[in-house]
Amino acid sequence: MKIDFEKGGGLVPAIVQGYRTNKVLMLGYMNEQSLEETKKTGKVTFYSRSRKKLWTKGETSNNYLFLKEIIIDCDGDTLLVKADPAGPVCHTGADTCFSEVNANTGNFLYQLENIIRDRQIHPKENSYTNILFSKGVEKIAQKVGEEATEVVIEGVRSNIPRLKEETADLLYHLLALLRFHDVDLDEVFEVLEKRHVTE
Repeated sequence: MKIDFEKGGGLVPAIVQGYRTNKVLMLGYMNEQSLEETKKTGKVTFYSRSRKKLWTKGETSNNYLFLKEIIIDCDGDTLLVKADPAGPVCHTGADTCFSEVNANTGNFLYQLENIIRDRQIHPKENSYTNILFSKGVEKIAQKVGEEATEVVIEGVRSNIPRLKEETADLLYHLLALLRFHDVDLDEVFEVLEKRHVTE
């Protein structure tokens, strides 16, 4: 569907939604140029009505909005931009411009993935994740192997409390390994879904 920029004087509202959480993150405005820049760079870019120029969300804070999908509404005059935020979206430091936490309470794995991604982009001193990343992929892979072995041992022993603990450790280190290679959890889920369909 063609976007009707003329109706809004060359601009259309762009509602930004968290790709993983479905939370509304913010509202901005786009013109044809900012839309093309968004598609080209993969970083959500708006048109600033006050400054009269393009601006990429995160250009000063590094809290970019990484584009996943753009959907046009039924009238062709509003955009739904689905994106992954690299950090807090609001200039106040809040997750969203509507004072909501950008989290899917039904799936903490996504929240954990976002935390690991945030540590990768914004390292924190003495953060276990950053210490792990600094040691390289061999150390991360080694930890995955160690935790997997512990899961097997506690599973065989039927030690349920320890099984839960070791499984949590395994999942964390798996997410760290995936993030090291820039692989999203959704990509793994896609593989599982395809296997489910074929089996």
